[in-house]
Amino acid sequence: MNKKKIIIFAVCLAGLLAIQIKFFLPFMYDIAASDLFLVESKDAANPMSISTDMTAMAFGHCNNFIKKNAEEDQNLAFAAQPTNAWSLGNYEYIVNADVEISGKDSPAVLRHYACRIQYEKGDDTSGAADFQNWSVEGVGGLTD
Repeated sequence: MNKKKIIIFAVCLAGLLAIQIKFFLPFMYDIAASDLFLVESKDAANPMSISTDMTAMAFGHCNNFIKKNAEEDQNLAFAAQPTNAWSLGNYEYIVNADVEISGKDSPAVLRHYACRIQYEKGDDTSGAADFQNWSVEGVGGLTD
């Protein structure tokens, strides 16, 4: 009886695998290749670090976000320009820069941070200077 159960289990497992490979996988490839996930935008992704007006705005807004969320006794000194800034497309950016953090009871520490930020108004960049039109997705590298 045990051999029959093992054979039935193996046949069922092979059948499920065949169904997945022959039917579900091609269907998923068709969905991924379709325009379902396509976002039309004038802002194209760039794998190289770039410097544009929008990356400069993103850098400034990331710095303001970090200042706003810093502890009261911390002094922050930001670099004049980001080390790197990448456009992920659709007005989403990653900004990489340095900040020197010092407190009254602690020595100054240089931190290299990364900030992911999204401009919410799309192709209408007239409101780029207003922080309310941006959303910070995350900041990393500021703590130990």
